[in-house]
Amino acid sequence: MTVTTIHIEAHARLHFGMLDLGGSLGRRFGGIGAAVLAPSLHLSASRADVFSAEGPPAAVERTLVFARRYAERYAERHAAAVAGAHFQIDRMIPAHNGLGSGTQLALSVARALAELYGQDTDVRVLAGAVGRARRSAIGTWTFAQGGFVLEGGRRSGAGDAPERPAPLLARLSIPADWRCVVAVPHSDPGISGEAEVAAFAQLPAPPLSETERVSHVVLMALLPALVEGDLTAFGAALTEVQHITGGWFAPAQGGAFAPGPGERLISDMLEWGAAGVGQSSWGPAVYGVVGDAAASARLAERARAALGDQGLVYESAFSHTGARVWIEREE
Repeated sequence: MTVTTIHIEAHARLHFGMLDLGGSLGRRFGGIGAAVLAPSLHLSASRADVFSAEGPPAAVERTLVFARRYAERYAERHAAAVAGAHFQIDRMIPAHNGLGSGTQLALSVARALAELYGQDTDVRVLAGAVGRARRSAIGTWTFAQGGFVLEGGRRSGAGDAPERPAPLLARLSIPADWRCVVAVPHSDPGISGEAEVAAFAQLPAPPLSETERVSHVVLMALLPALVEGDLTAFGAALTEVQHITGGWFAPAQGGAFAPGPGERLISDMLEWGAAGVGQSSWGPAVYGVVGDAAASARLAERARAALGDQGLVYESAFSHTGARVWIEREE
């Protein structure tokens, strides 16, 4: 049987916060996050003589360019073992909104090529081949496994382009009934690329007391609440972590949360019944976590009314698996 086409669906990741921006114990960053079913990326790939990519009008040219760029980077790593491929992008995660669109695209391209050409599909190898997980590895581990993930940061001196992502410390299931409403205002895009590198270089190390508080809350409040399915305690812990770590990024983004409609929605979603709220990465995407589908529908309705035609709102379950991969073969 010959592999003819690879299909991949990868889910957006929510970044819930970093553990140690200053690297006081020799490891920097670290973090917590989870994957949601919507929004998501869907692409298919088949062998070809060169690399090319196409998609509907929604697949902006930049996305197609980056798909080819990631493919070429992967091929360079594997020398003569990988020729070309044609990628069809049918659905995208909104770019530069804090939802991990670049990582999911890069890993999907790498996984497709690995399947087409019989290469190693271990997510750590894929991430190294396309240059992802330079700081946060949340999106890498949710691509591999879904669920809620806790990663342990990069060792000091590992450089800005590590060959392996930060280690996965814990992967926990999220209660099946819990839902997440993700709102993406049409506002200034979040910081990314070289601007993100520059921002991290200029951010001051937070007070050690705040770093210690975040780890304490994660270990002794958030994680136990997640395992026990205690939404109220989980939401309170998550919201506290978001406010503390958001303050670390205030010098670069203008406040604990990026100013604008997303910042207002975070406050509003708490009033509207969300157990936990926050901003994903640099935003402008924000989210609210609730306990069931009915609460999710109500929260999403209010968020849509608040944003009007100035944003998108996704009502979603959490992803309980990694990216979905299915393969077409012929004799």
